[in-house]
Amino acid sequence: MARYSRNDQAGVELPKARLDGESLREALRLFGCLRPHRWRFAAGVGALMASSLLSLAFPHLAGSLVDAAARGGAGGGAAGWGGVDRVAGLLMGVLAVQACFSFFHALTFASVAQRGLSELRVEVFGRVLALPMSFLTRTRAGELASRLSADMTQIEDTLTGVLPQMLRQGTLLLGGIGLIAATSWRLTGVMLATLPVLVAVAVVFGRRTRRFSREAQDRLAETATVVDEALQGIASVKAFANEEHERARYRAGMGRFVEAGLRGARVRAGFIAFIVFALFGGVVVVLWSGARLMQSGEITFGELMRFILYTTFVAGAMGQVAELYSQLQKTVGATQRVRELLREPMEEGEGMGAVGVEGLAPLGGGVRLEGVRFAYPSRPGQDVLRGVTMEARPGQRVALVGPSGAGKSTLVSLVLRLYEPGSGRVLMDGRDASGLPLRWMRSQIALVPQEVLLFGGTIAENIAYGRPGASREEVEEAARKAHADGFIRGFPEGYETTVGDRGMRLSGGQRQRIAIARAILRNPAVLLLDEATSALDSESEAAVQAALDNLLKGRTSLIVAHRLSTVRDADWIVVLDEGRVVEEGTHEALMGVEGGLYRRLAGRQFGAG
Repeated sequence: MARYSRNDQAGVELPKARLDGESLREALRLFGCLRPHRWRFAAGVGALMASSLLSLAFPHLAGSLVDAAARGGAGGGAAGWGGVDRVAGLLMGVLAVQACFSFFHALTFASVAQRGLSELRVEVFGRVLALPMSFLTRTRAGELASRLSADMTQIEDTLTGVLPQMLRQGTLLLGGIGLIAATSWRLTGVMLATLPVLVAVAVVFGRRTRRFSREAQDRLAETATVVDEALQGIASVKAFANEEHERARYRAGMGRFVEAGLRGARVRAGFIAFIVFALFGGVVVVLWSGARLMQSGEITFGELMRFILYTTFVAGAMGQVAELYSQLQKTVGATQRVRELLREPMEEGEGMGAVGVEGLAPLGGGVRLEGVRFAYPSRPGQDVLRGVTMEARPGQRVALVGPSGAGKSTLVSLVLRLYEPGSGRVLMDGRDASGLPLRWMRSQIALVPQEVLLFGGTIAENIAYGRPGASREEVEEAARKAHADGFIRGFPEGYETTVGDRGMRLSGGQRQRIAIARAILRNPAVLLLDEATSALDSESEAAVQAALDNLLKGRTSLIVAHRLSTVRDADWIVVLDEGRVVEEGTHEALMGVEGGLYRRLAGRQFGAG
């Protein structure tokens, strides 16, 4: 019966790849992560080979035990291998040594795989974090997570299970055939006449079983999607009273899963019935042929038993070939996906980290865009920014306003260098930002977004994310400046309160003030506020605005806002429309522009003329 890896049982069907020279070379390059552990790995391979060879000694000794008993050598006086006691003792000794080798190689392979692949997982995760936004936005997060989970688990299964089994079964197959031929050529011919039929049928049934198993797992994955969607949108489900509708969707999906599973079960049941009949029928044919040879005195009973055991070893090894080949295809497919990820160019590529950090003065806060044009990689023909030129001097508060889709948030992304401009330049203190070390530059910039994402730890950990390694006193001081200390201490666990998944245990205003505390702790030269108060009610907005006043003091700020009440006190206002700068000036100056866009936007919000 075909076996399936943990990935299949989990409902994840991994892609297979053709086993050619190039794909195998790709896999071997990925297994370079085992190089630091190569001697331990070699010792494991040696122990595995020794255990496999000792397995081949078992049928020979078992046959010798039977022959010794037939000759009546219970006390050790018989010729040949000696008496029954001696052969039995030798057989037990071989089994004990084999058990020790088996323990050593199983532990060694597991140790090497876990140590080596943990380092590879860290490398792959680090590469994912360093990939540019253009790649991350066009790649599903679930796919990247799959490469770190299902793909890496498949590679681990290969190192701990498939590879040892391939070595073991190969040794048993080649060694068993050689020893069978040495035992009896005539019985070897009988065996080889029956085995190909068994193997061919096993391969056919194995393919059909895997196909039905994949179909069943696909149906199960569909039901998992129903569960995920229902739980993610549980508020909407309850609000529309659609519990029964979701239950019906899940029941229909489980019905399809059961139907596919039963089709596979019928095939497996037929396969089992055939194997029971054909395998034991083949053994009967071999026993019949051996009995006739034993009657004619051509072989002994011990040799017949030895032959049957070797035949069992060979049949088992051949029966594993199809499954091991399938698992190897999955592993090659998994390694190709991981290698593709490792080949992706990182965010800090050529020209992005050319200047070393040593000798660089900290950013003073000057930001300037010169003739910047930009289109998102997913929409290359649609410019979001069209020749934008603007400047924020050190310590200046610059507000970015305009209709939705004008390019305000995109401009913030370019300053943070989540994307690079298609043409034009972004300057920091008069230096081209593309030539500055990326992480060094970002370490002096803080972002407070509209939708704050908190990590699933404590409040203290989320604030300290702005500057890892900050002391508890510094965290609490930042919270006080962000007007967050009061509500934090109101929780029973205070700063050790767990915020929940994505911070959902806190209100929007509370999450926003924690994000501001995080930015205060970072003490950035440049602050980016992207609609930081637009989703809040009036009371929460007042508290957050008070926290923002502390954050804005003495630093360059780019403030994206739809509510113009939040930008009246800005030093300079840049009005964007359809990716272009259409107006600039102070609030008073822009309100005096007859027919100006800013005045029209203000009129809609305040009822001004």
